[in-house]
Amino acid sequence: MSLTLTVHRGTHEIGGTCIEIEHASGERLILDAGRQLDAPEGANDVLPPSLDRDRPATVLISHPHQDHWGVIDQLPASWAIWTGSKSAQLIAIPGELLRRPLTRAFMTWNSRSGQFAVGPFAVTPMLTDHSAFDAYMLLVEANGKRILYTGDFRRHGRKSVLVDRMMAKPPAGIDVLIIEGTNLGSEKPVMTEEQLEEDFVDLFNRTKGRVFVSWSGQNIDRTVTLYRAAKRTQRTLVIDLYTADVLDRVSEGTGLPHPGERFPDLKVVITRGLRSAYGSLGREDFIERMAKFGTAARNLAGGRHVIMLRRALIPDYQESGVCRMRMTRTTSRSGGVTFQSLITPRRWSGVRLAAARSLISTRAGTRRLPTCELSPKRCSRRW
Repeated sequence: MSLTLTVHRGTHEIGGTCIEIEHASGERLILDAGRQLDAPEGANDVLPPSLDRDRPATVLISHPHQDHWGVIDQLPASWAIWTGSKSAQLIAIPGELLRRPLTRAFMTWNSRSGQFAVGPFAVTPMLTDHSAFDAYMLLVEANGKRILYTGDFRRHGRKSVLVDRMMAKPPAGIDVLIIEGTNLGSEKPVMTEEQLEEDFVDLFNRTKGRVFVSWSGQNIDRTVTLYRAAKRTQRTLVIDLYTADVLDRVSEGTGLPHPGERFPDLKVVITRGLRSAYGSLGREDFIERMAKFGTAARNLAGGRHVIMLRRALIPDYQESGVCRMRMTRTTSRSGGVTFQSLITPRRWSGVRLAAARSLISTRAGTRRLPTCELSPKRCSRRW
C-alpha cells in the first residue's frame, strides 16, 4: 500500500505552506494551511487550486504564524483541524480584536501528548524552537513509512536545545524529510536570544532615560529576552494590553513572565485605544485584572522604563505626553538587530528607540520547503 505526498504550495515561494499526505485508502492529512505573504488584503479564496476540497481531510497546523494557518476559515467545515493547545489560543487573539473571530474550532495536542491516531495515520508532535510559541515538528507514520515535517524551526532561540537534541538523535527510519529552508545556503548573520539579551543589557546601561522597543507581542522569546535584560539593569518592562493578553493565555504551567505579583518588574500600560478594543469585546474583567499590575500612559513620562512601542500605541503616547516623536525610515543593522532612528526634542536626548527584531526572526514565520521541482503550483510524489 502506498502513500502520496503532494506539496500544494511552498516549493517556489516563502509562505502559504500547504502539504498533503494521502493514504491508499483515500484518507488525507493536510500539513498546514497557510496564507501567502503577498495575498491581497481581504482576499477570501486563496487556497491552493490543486487542493481537492470535495473529499474529507484532517488538517494539522504546526505553529501559530499566518503563513501556516491563515486560510483555515476557507477550508470545508467538515474538516477537523488540530494544533497545539497554546497555538490555538494565539491564533484566536488577532481575530477577536479585529472583530473577525475564527469560525473554526480546534482539536489540540500539547508537548506531552505523545503519539495520537488520525485515521490510518499515527502523528507525533515534537516541540521545537521557533519565534512562534508552541511550534512543532510533526512525525507522520502510515503503511510502514515515516515522514518528518519540520515546520519552521531555528537554533538560536530559547528552545534551541530541542533542535540540537533532535539533530543529535533524530527519529530512526525516516523515509521522507520535509524541511523548511528559507535560509539554507545563506550567510545571513544570526544572533541567539542570549546574545541579544547581552546587547540589550549594554544598551540599557548606556541609556540614562527610557528605552522604547518595538517587537511582536506574540514573539514570546523576545519578550523574555527584554524582561531579563530590563531586570538585570534595574528597569521595569512595560508591555501593552495585547501582549499582556498573549502572556496571560499561554503562561499557565510555565515559568514565563506575565502580569502578576510574581513579576513586579513587568507592568501593563493601559492605553485608551486598547482599553476600548477589549472593552468592546466584553473583556472588562481582563482589563481590571491587568490594571492591578498596570499603569496609565501618562505615568511613563519619566523614569527608566523599557517601553513597548508599536505604531498603534504612538497616538496614545503622544496624547499622554509620554513622547513626542517622529520615526525616520532610515535603518541601520548591527549584529542582526535592526535599530531605527528616533527624532526627539533635544531635552529628551536620553530616550532611545530600538527595534528588537533580529534579521532571522523577522522572517522566522516564512519558510520555503525544498522538496521536489515538478511545477510551480504542485509537487506530488508517490512511494
